Amino acid sequence: MDKTLVYLVTGGCGFIGEHIVELLCKQDYISEVRVFDSMASEEVKKFATASTCVTVMKGDIRDYALLLFAMRGVHLVIHTAGIVDIMDLVPFRDMEAVNVAGTENVLKACCALSIPFLVYTSSIAAVGPNTRREPMLRGTEDTKYTGEVELPYGKTKAMAEKLVLEANGKELSNGGKLATCIIRPNTVYGEKYQRLKDLYTTVKAKGGLLNYIVREDTERNLIYVGNVAWMHVLAARNLQLNPDVLAGQVYYSYDDTPARKSYLVQYQLLTGIDPSIRLGSCIPYWKLRLLIYFYRIINILLYPFWKPRPFLNLPVLNTIITTFFYETDKAFRHFGYTPLYSWEESKRRTIAWLKSATMNLRAHQHHGKEM
Repeated sequence: MDKTLVYLVTGGCGFIGEHIVELLCKQDYISEVRVFDSMASEEVKKFATASTCVTVMKGDIRDYALLLFAMRGVHLVIHTAGIVDIMDLVPFRDMEAVNVAGTENVLKACCALSIPFLVYTSSIAAVGPNTRREPMLRGTEDTKYTGEVELPYGKTKAMAEKLVLEANGKELSNGGKLATCIIRPNTVYGEKYQRLKDLYTTVKAKGGLLNYIVREDTERNLIYVGNVAWMHVLAARNLQLNPDVLAGQVYYSYDDTPARKSYLVQYQLLTGIDPSIRLGSCIPYWKLRLLIYFYRIINILLYPFWKPRPFLNLPVLNTIITTFFYETDKAFRHFGYTPLYSWEESKRRTIAWLKSATMNLRAHQHHGKEM
């Protein structure tokens, strides 16, 4: 493969995007990784190597003219940019403008500039659970699952997926054809997963007791972010090498993270930095629903004078307690994917980051005990 390849990663400073950039810089067939992000950070430049440079460009994918400028000379796009909002902090129209119209802009730019390959980062939320809370157990990419998607975020990802699949095979300005494929992660954990840091803070504030919402009979895939990124890297390369196999395909992310229950993985990660943390019990569904309605009433009564931080909402609660689990080896069969990081290495790397991220908090708590 030509050493002069240029890849562009939209959202390359985000949680998954940054890990994709890091791994792309280690590939000897790429000369430049271009990062296009509305929250552009120079930090990703640290991944540059002697043979692969990193160029950071600040921009919003809703700005088509700027997007065209950033994408000139690019051979392949990995489109991870988007608003991930499950707590209704962002109005739906704004999320739709970025996740759907923004994706349309990226595809339009690919056709205008004759960029023949695009890998899209979607989400399991694009599939479900649906509003009827119907489970999916040991599904595959071919499993038929219907009904209205529960999460507004998931609705925008489903709409964007439809655009990406419809664009596959579309004619480019030079007469070629656009080849697209989609990666669908489920629950992702790893370094820079802010919710894990927030969970530690919450657990310590409650005396070190980790209570959880997920019911014991609920199953969901958990995947280390480095393996999600690695799947993107392999899919991108093989989309170029074997477009007849990958074009128009959807792939679920997976690795060997052992637990199918998020609270058990969280417990292992938190106790890795603080052995005093104890596993509590499942919070009853009825109690959580009451709390959600209570927060709604408070919000109505106090708006616009004060808007409390969202505690939870019903779509999120229903998503958390609904089994959505798949078993697949499609990525291995189509492009030889196997996890780059074992569970032990994934755990070690995540715990090391969490230790660093919570260092000040733990030092303060230790100092408080000595006083």
